Amino acid sequence: MRTVLLTTAIAAAMMAVAATSAAAQDPSAAASSGGMRARAGFTPDPIRVNIYSGGSIDASRLGGACTGMIASAPDYEFTYTAGSFPLSFGVVSSGDTSLVINGPDGRWYCNDDAEGLNPILTWGRPPSGSYDIWVGAVGSAASATLLISESN
Repeated sequence: MRTVLLTTAIAAAMMAVAATSAAAQDPSAAASSGGMRARAGFTPDPIRVNIYSGGSIDASRLGGACTGMIASAPDYEFTYTAGSFPLSFGVVSSGDTSLVINGPDGRWYCNDDAEGLNPILTWGRPPSGSYDIWVGAVGSAASATLLISESN
């Protein structure tokens, strides 16, 4: 009887861990709207990517300034070879959006409402590497344009 209870408890704990993992952001997952590689001095500037904001996961669970509903997989992956330019990511949308980026250093960066309801994140001295990008919906999901630029 004791073995059955222990086995049941272990199975329940494993299911809880699996459920938590399924709801987490996965920077290694294929980006739903694709991605690209670019070197400093890229053209055109800005790069424009059409994205539909939102998802089923509350970004606030990442902490800090993270907000909005995002998907498990990133919306876009931007792999960058840095130079002497700053690097900015912004979103333009008729809806209220947020921006969540897992940077090349593995840290989470978030912004909401930098310009009206549009988020912006800028690295003055960006590191080279992959930037996994989520466009969150604050309220209703909406069509959005991700902008990637080396201009301030």
